[in-house]
Amino acid sequence: MQTAPALAHVWRGDFLECVHRGHAVIADATGQVVEAWGDPDLTLLPRSSTKMIQALPLLDSGAADARGLTPEHLALACASHEGDRMHTDRVTRWLADLGLSDDALRCGPQPPRPKDIRHEMIRTGESPCQVHNNCSGKHTGFLTLGAHLGAGPEYIDIDHPVQRAVKTAFEEVTGEDSPGFGIDGCSAPNFATSLKGLARAMAFFATAEKRSDARSAAALRLTQAMIAHPELVAGTGRACTELMQAMDGRAAIKTGAEGVFVAILPDRGLGIALKIEDGATRGAECALAALLARVGVLDPAHPAAQKRLNAPITNWRGVHTGRICPADDLLPGS
Repeated sequence: MQTAPALAHVWRGDFLECVHRGHAVIADATGQVVEAWGDPDLTLLPRSSTKMIQALPLLDSGAADARGLTPEHLALACASHEGDRMHTDRVTRWLADLGLSDDALRCGPQPPRPKDIRHEMIRTGESPCQVHNNCSGKHTGFLTLGAHLGAGPEYIDIDHPVQRAVKTAFEEVTGEDSPGFGIDGCSAPNFATSLKGLARAMAFFATAEKRSDARSAAALRLTQAMIAHPELVAGTGRACTELMQAMDGRAAIKTGAEGVFVAILPDRGLGIALKIEDGATRGAECALAALLARVGVLDPAHPAAQKRLNAPITNWRGVHTGRICPADDLLPGS
């Protein structure tokens, strides 16, 4: 494996205090690597960055249309949401439309991210439910597909028809046979691929409008849903939401645990995938913002971009002590 170059630097005053190293690939729909930093052949578990891939069978099977799913449903199927009311209310209604309740989910309960909701739940003695889990939209999509296929309730099992359909879609759009899988934080299988395979998959989504097959049509609808509803894909203050809003429909982006980030760039016909070796979210957000600026879909002067490209570090007194910034060779013109 090639040595991981520095992708983001953390400064404290004039001192370089931390370096986030990683790998990044920009690919086109033919599978060609347009630009790369580090090792394009790196094998990784892409975690939640591939939720839009996991949602492909929901659409190309006909399940989404049979249930009358809207772009909001599709955005939630791709989401790692906050557990805010705008997320949980929609997931709860979706489950009810399926004749199901929270108990049908297999993602596990998770405290909601917004402090006001957490504090209210503590005051009222309410425990977090599975709908609060950041993956509850994806799992409700799995349940929708499972019902359409007439399959059993254990949709996260690796040999379940839902996961077999997900694996088929995953290998098709990455252009690779997956070497295996791990169990994600939400208990669903997460298939491994190479970094260039992940970037190729994002380019498949980016160029979906140019093709007429069912899988491409599904990819186009999912991309459009994410772009139309960035607040459902993540939430207030989150990088996915804020950067998509800043780009005015020019890209769909998605984070994954352990320093993974991807981008779908329809007007460039390109896909981006990156992995920070130490798993740091701040490093992944910084590097991704720099690459979006590099390909010309993000204005580096936009406040949402500056929040990641020159992220200020403050101490408990609010004193500005440092900054996080990308490596120079990620920036436009380098």
